[in-house]
Amino acid sequence: MTATHQSELILGGARSGKSQRALALGRQSAGPTAFLATAPALDGDMRARIARHRAERPRGWTTVEEPFEIVPACRRLAGRHVLVVVDCLTLWVSNRLHRGDGDEAIVAGADDLAKFMAERAISLILVSNEVGTGVHPPTEVGWRFSQLLGSVNQRVAAAADRVTLMVAGIPLTIKDAPLPAGFHGRPPEAP
Repeated sequence: MTATHQSELILGGARSGKSQRALALGRQSAGPTAFLATAPALDGDMRARIARHRAERPRGWTTVEEPFEIVPACRRLAGRHVLVVVDCLTLWVSNRLHRGDGDEAIVAGADDLAKFMAERAISLILVSNEVGTGVHPPTEVGWRFSQLLGSVNQRVAAAADRVTLMVAGIPLTIKDAPLPAGFHGRPPEAP
């Protein structure tokens, strides 16, 4: 465990630039980087999207596809990597709902992720949708999903060193802890 391992949560709406931001930060990593994808390839459209995202990632990155068990996957990657980009918590919540997991189990999974972040075993960049600023979902399942994702995002944001909100491709810092030298290969920011 190293003091340079920190975490960043990148939130944003659909097509806000959050994944591109995560990739850009990941490319600055000073060491081996992994990409943890939570999206299952359920149809042709999603397979095409996954292929496009794979092509956008640097060739040297390790890619792991894990729709349910984020923390165990990150633990396995921690010994050989300095950074894991997790894209995205939105689909992780959706996957678990479709699997039949209850709200309490999903929130407990978010709490486990927050505890893992506090261990600082590896640097993490996590991507999630901000769904709380849109219209009220018209269906019960939509409402449940938005409430649950909001709870997950709050738990992860509380544990993260940095939280960035992406709006129209522009990063807005919501929470910021000073970054030590070596985090993502960037020098410390000036005060």
